[in-house]
Amino acid sequence: MTTATITDATPPQLAHRLTAARLPRWAPAGIAAVSIAVGCGLGAVAGLESHLQWGLISALLFLVVSYAVSASVEGRRQARDRFATSLIWVSFICAVVPLVALTFYTVQQGIGAINGDFLTHSMKGVVATLSPDGGIYHAIIGTIEQVLLATLIAAPIGLLTAVYLVEYGRGRLAKAVTFFVDVMTGIPSVVAGLFVLSLWNIMLGFEYSGFSGSLALAILMMPVVVRSTEEMLKLVPNELREASYALGVPRWKTILRIVLPTAVGGITTGVMLAVARITGETAPVMMLVFGADFINSDPFNGPQQSLPLYIWQQYSQINNDYGYQRAWGAALVLIAFVMGLNLIARGVARWRSPKGGH
Repeated sequence: MTTATITDATPPQLAHRLTAARLPRWAPAGIAAVSIAVGCGLGAVAGLESHLQWGLISALLFLVVSYAVSASVEGRRQARDRFATSLIWVSFICAVVPLVALTFYTVQQGIGAINGDFLTHSMKGVVATLSPDGGIYHAIIGTIEQVLLATLIAAPIGLLTAVYLVEYGRGRLAKAVTFFVDVMTGIPSVVAGLFVLSLWNIMLGFEYSGFSGSLALAILMMPVVVRSTEEMLKLVPNELREASYALGVPRWKTILRIVLPTAVGGITTGVMLAVARITGETAPVMMLVFGADFINSDPFNGPQQSLPLYIWQQYSQINNDYGYQRAWGAALVLIAFVMGLNLIARGVARWRSPKGGH
């Protein structure tokens, strides 16, 4: 059938939709620019001091104008599609702008405090309110040791729990474990700290130490590891398990040699994200680690310092410019540490992804 015959056989409504007018590709960008200009102008005329209010007005104008222009040119059906797309872009920007602003402001405030002395000295012998000296070396050591101990406790338990739920879990016990994992996922960090304080420090009589804080951090980390590992194990194709069983390989060896290596990329990513989640916790560290101005490299004896607690202590000193500067510097180091963990997780996930041939 020729092109002319197809055109002649096309219904009028379909032919109209195929040849209907469409907005140029630059139209969304142009509408966005006009909306921003008008929104900022309206905000300035109305006397609104917050730029956030200007942005919200601009976003609302962008949605309304995009729909109105598209409806007048392309029709209501295409206008609804453009409105949905515009709403997604506005939501994305609303989510990204606070993160970018937070990172930029932290870098702006804390970059002045970052130097060799700040990273290699503690606060021992430094009067925080009178001197700009001192650093975060003791807090970095404490944070690394506490997070490492928490990971050594939570990662194996979470991994084995996830293996049980996916490979062996049946009946009431599996349902009970799943229920308590879901409950622990939303537990406040202060509750975990109070639990360890009551059991470990008060009932059993152990002293404040970095290990006490690691126990509370492990409680917070465990459900994240269980959930992420469980989802990764479910993604392993059953055909791999069945092929292994068909060759007479026992279940435990199938899990160890087939299932876990296949999901190791996702499992590592989940563990890294769980570590990043607990790194910034303050409440359990405040109750259990207690804080210290000196370097204590032994997490099992005596109080330690950590970066979140150090930030809180420095910033809580009223009218102390030196403390504020140190707090912002420590916050910048903490953000860099968490971002580094996330980059490592993404790198491991990409390295172990099936696309890489591993």
